[in-house]
Amino acid sequence: MIKAVRGTKDILPSDSPLWQDIEKASRDILKLYGYREIRTPIIEETALFVKNIGEDTDIVSKEMFSFVDRGERNISLRPEGTAPIIRSYIENNLDKISIFQKLFYIGPMFRAEKPQAGRLRQFHQIGVEAIGSTSPALDAEVIALGAKLLDEACIKGYKIKLNNLGCREDKKNLSKLLKEAFRDQKEARLCEDCKKRLKINPIRVLDCKNDGCRESVRTTFKEARFLCGACKAHFDEVLNFVDALNIKYEISPFIVRGLDYYTRTVFEITHEGLGSKDAIGAGGRYDNLSKDMGGPDVGACGFALGIDRMMLVRGNNAPLKAIDVFIAAIGAAAYSKAFGLANDLRANGVSCDIDYGNKSLKAQMRTADSLGARFVLIIGGDEIAKSEAILRDMKTKEQVFVKFDEVVNYIKEKIKE
Repeated sequence: MIKAVRGTKDILPSDSPLWQDIEKASRDILKLYGYREIRTPIIEETALFVKNIGEDTDIVSKEMFSFVDRGERNISLRPEGTAPIIRSYIENNLDKISIFQKLFYIGPMFRAEKPQAGRLRQFHQIGVEAIGSTSPALDAEVIALGAKLLDEACIKGYKIKLNNLGCREDKKNLSKLLKEAFRDQKEARLCEDCKKRLKINPIRVLDCKNDGCRESVRTTFKEARFLCGACKAHFDEVLNFVDALNIKYEISPFIVRGLDYYTRTVFEITHEGLGSKDAIGAGGRYDNLSKDMGGPDVGACGFALGIDRMMLVRGNNAPLKAIDVFIAAIGAAAYSKAFGLANDLRANGVSCDIDYGNKSLKAQMRTADSLGARFVLIIGGDEIAKSEAILRDMKTKEQVFVKFDEVVNYIKEKIKE
């Protein structure tokens, strides 16, 4: 038997209502904040990610699904959403329509990680990208929006952690400080990957998930002074705006994010229910990315939330979405009538289903109950002869006779009650 690929999972009908709830609530909120949906391909040229995420990041060096297609092009399944959206922003000249664009996406991403709870090889994200501004108010709004989406999804107990990476020059200074901090015998405490990172891209040491490296970083690199005045001032304004929104947060100087394009404000949203790898979402500012990719020199800020992780934290306790009416039919003539009525009800916005297995009336009533139907419309030989159906209220158990030509309007009125 062929099974789902390791690290992927099916979203079954019993799970779909909760996914739909989260997606709908997110779309409603994002609309309030002025964001518009964008959908980019799940495949992109590999170079898009290598050049812009960073060749030495774990995502690029270890986790991307890449292949050479029949046209001898290097293609990758997208591991994240920001680079593709900036690519689209530039390619489609969105800046010519309006330099400032608020965009959001909902969709699957792909990384070849070791599968575990909350870490799938195909995972789903809700993400936003606000492109065209360096305002610290935008950073605060983006952070507030992430919190709002989680609140609306009924997720409690999350923590927001903020940090300031500074500009490119600041990050170069940070790299120098890291090399000095781990010079000589201190380097021996790091894992083999981090020893390489220290030589090639030292900031990546701060992002290592190895417990030993994390401890070494916290004891060796206690306080770094590498930020320029402008970046300090920008972050102070961000915090002022966040404070004004009464959003709780903590400063975490070791957050750098796993992508090289981040500058200035970065943040993670964590939840203890996810264990040691506790990020439910993350984001930050990436003011150089558009220019680096050949586009306009504009600031940008965004984040992504992991829907699969939101599901783990919230719990799969969504009630099954009930249908309005189930039509139980006995006999060929009754079934033909039921089929037509079902179509009429759906055309009038009434959710409806019928039996497709030639079951007995008793079995059809059990099906209606399992579907959570509010009403059951019963049609048999006697009902065909009288041109009427029996409408049974599944809550009160009351039954009434309704003429066939009055069924749709009658049920529509009953549903409003």
